[in-house]
Formats: sequence, structure tokens, C-alpha cells
Amino acid sequence: MSANSSRTAAALALIADDMREVDLVIAQRLASGVPLVGTVSQYIISAGGKRLRPAILLLMCGALGYRDAQRFNMAAVVEFIHTATLLHDDVVDESTLRRGRATANEAFGNPASVLVGDFLYSRAFQMMVDAKDMRIMQILADATNVIAEGEVMQLVNMHDASLDEAAYLRVIRSKTAKLFEASARLAAILSHSSPEIEQACADYGQALGTAFQVIDDVLDYDGDAAEMGKNLGDDLREGKATLPLIAAMQRGTPEQCALIRNAIENGETERLDEIIAIVKSTGALDVTRQAAAVEAQRAVAATQHFQSNPYTEGLLQLAAQLLERRS
Repeated sequence: MSANSSRTAAALALIADDMREVDLVIAQRLASGVPLVGTVSQYIISAGGKRLRPAILLLMCGALGYRDAQRFNMAAVVEFIHTATLLHDDVVDESTLRRGRATANEAFGNPASVLVGDFLYSRAFQMMVDAKDMRIMQILADATNVIAEGEVMQLVNMHDASLDEAAYLRVIRSKTAKLFEASARLAAILSHSSPEIEQACADYGQALGTAFQVIDDVLDYDGDAAEMGKNLGDDLREGKATLPLIAAMQRGTPEQCALIRNAIENGETERLDEIIAIVKSTGALDVTRQAAAVEAQRAVAATQHFQSNPYTEGLLQLAAQLLERRS
């Protein structure tokens, strides 16, 4: 295990017992009288993954000294919302591989994936009501709405090779970072923290979520397909102009730019090896990693507002390790 992986493991070990409680809540709330609902839900949730959103909520609760059981319910809620977005994403993107195995839409078909995603969204909202806190409902309802807007923005931007960095960041701050932000903010609401602390939590979550997605986009051109459990070049096949491609077009020759532009506009991966070589030779990956580093540093700065304790240290470690992520 690398030093980086050890830091991540140490951060997550702090909440290992908490995460087991969250798993119990998830198992209980997945119960349905319709067998296919449980089968598809269990299929995607049992696939594992980093569980970063509930982990951030639990670590933030620890940093703020909140230990009540409601944190387990809210962690399960954000995992349900995230899982619903995955089910719908894979249908929209026509993905076939996630976390090293067939996506739910590949295994069960598009109709089952869409409808079970709807079930998970509605189950999450039932659980929010159980919390009997309008602020919690507001944060999660707003986040879910913004995520949907981000998905639509990304759909509109498909095959648009003129997308710039600002537009790219707008999409990922909505589509990915918003649930990270909400997860962190929930800890402040649960612990009745001050508005200043709540804002620091939100800043941490948004910055971490943005850095996470930027690095994810790097790995589509510089990752190990076996480690990532998905196909390299998936973003290009879907016509997504992510930051590595945007930076490569800004820095490459007219011929290199034309090749990338054509691939984005047509969703072509036949010349993927050439495009990966261009992305690397132009320094586009360095530009993209630097953009992630700026966000990770913003997350680190936000932790200065929290108590000094092992959980705050865990939040720091999560931000630091993102920049070394390889899968």
C-alpha cells in the first residue's frame, strides 16, 4: 500500500464503525415489496466504490463533535441520492462498465435502471422527512435539483468542442460537487453550528467534490483501466469536452486541435491513442492536475475553521490524497 493509500485508509478507519451503521440503515431502507427494486439497488450499492459522500458527512460530524444516530440516516440518504444519479447517468451515457463490472443498465436494462433510480430518490426523500428538519430538506432538495440541472447542462454540452474551462467547471460544480457540498453542510446543520462553520463545511465539500471530478477526468486519459474499473476514453466516446481536452486544444498545434475537435464532435475513439499522446505531450494533464490542486488547497483552507481533532485531520488527508489518485 502506498503512503497515499495509507493516509486515505487512516482517514476512513476513523469512521469504519459509523459506516457499518450506515450499511445497516441502507440494507433496512432498501426493503421493498417489489423484488426487482431490491435486486437492482443491491447490485449497484454492493459494487462498493469509495462512499466518499457519506464518509465526508461522517468525518465532518466527528470534526464538529456531533455523535447522534441521525448522522447514519443522513449518510444513507446522500448515498441513495448518489446511487440514483449513477443509475440514471449510466443510462444517459450508455455506459457498460462501472467499478469493474457491468453497469446496472447493462445487466438489467434501461427501464429497470431508470425506475429503480426513481425509487432511490423517493426513498431518500422519505428519509429526509423522518428527520423532521426543514433545513435538511431544503439543502437536500436544492442539491438534488442542482444535480439534475448539471446533468442537463452536460447533455446540452455534449459534442461541443468550443466549451471553455469556466463552462466545464460550472457543470461539475453542479453535477458532482453539489452533493459533496450538501453532505458536508448537513453535518453543520445536524450539530447546530454557526453560519460561519456551515459555510466552511460547504466550502470544503464543494472544493473537494470539484477536485475529485477534475482528477477523475484526468484519469480518463492517464489512468489504469483495470484499477479504475471503467473503459479509458469513455468521456471522449460520449462527446464530453473535459478539461484535459480543453487544455490540449489550447496548447496544441492546429492539426492536433482539429483532431481533438473532430473526436469530440463525433464521439470518435478510433484515434484515442493519438489523442492521449497529444494530451500528455501538450502538458494538458499538468494543467488539469494544477486546477485540481487549487481546489484541494481550498478544501484544506476550509478545515482551519474546525476543531483540531483526528476527524479534522482525516478531512485534511482526504483533500491531500486526491492529487495522487490513480483510480
